[in-house]
Amino acid sequence: MQLKSVDISKTASAATIIFEALKKAIIEGEIEEGAPLRQDEIAKAFNTSRIPVREAILRLEEHGLVRSQRYKGAVVSSLSSAEASEIFDFRAVLEPYVIRHAVPRMTPEILSQARSFCEAFHKETDPMKWGDLNRQFHATLYNASGLTYHLEAIEGALNRIDRYLRAQLVLSEGMSRANDEHVQIQDACERGDADAAADLTRAHILGARESLILHLSSITG
Repeated sequence: MQLKSVDISKTASAATIIFEALKKAIIEGEIEEGAPLRQDEIAKAFNTSRIPVREAILRLEEHGLVRSQRYKGAVVSSLSSAEASEIFDFRAVLEPYVIRHAVPRMTPEILSQARSFCEAFHKETDPMKWGDLNRQFHATLYNASGLTYHLEAIEGALNRIDRYLRAQLVLSEGMSRANDEHVQIQDACERGDADAAADLTRAHILGARESLILHLSSITG
């Protein structure tokens, strides 16, 4: 496991800093599924004690990104096809509801920002940036809803599957399809058509689910 060394020995929020760093590394695939999170190694990398490291790992476990195994300690969680499908089904219910609620509250500034992310996603040639731009596009539209609890639930679901979505975008035709569907969702929002935005969002999620399940099946045999 590779982590950039950071001196946080005198930082009050050491556990939060470690949590965010590990979460990012897991989501982006820098720490592979099944990899152990060794507390001593992490504490050394951040120049701190094991106490904030332990707290950070517990928070990761609460988010479903880490699980405890007997004799191994904390390891990065893996995701089965069945689990991935369930998460997508959950998103397909929640996200259309959120965007339907958001559309009437979208200001010209919000729509302009979302359009910029949509266009950046289309133009970006670095696959490592596709995942972030994808999330920024959707989050910009969803945030207009003001449904804080729903937004937190969506973020948690995305955190569980983000590293798989990134792989799916790179290894399949997911990028091209996602771009076309983003444009359709953006256009519906700009028209103020909340029902169309919700229907397109649901179809977007379910289409990505099918593609990802095929991808997971191909790599698991």
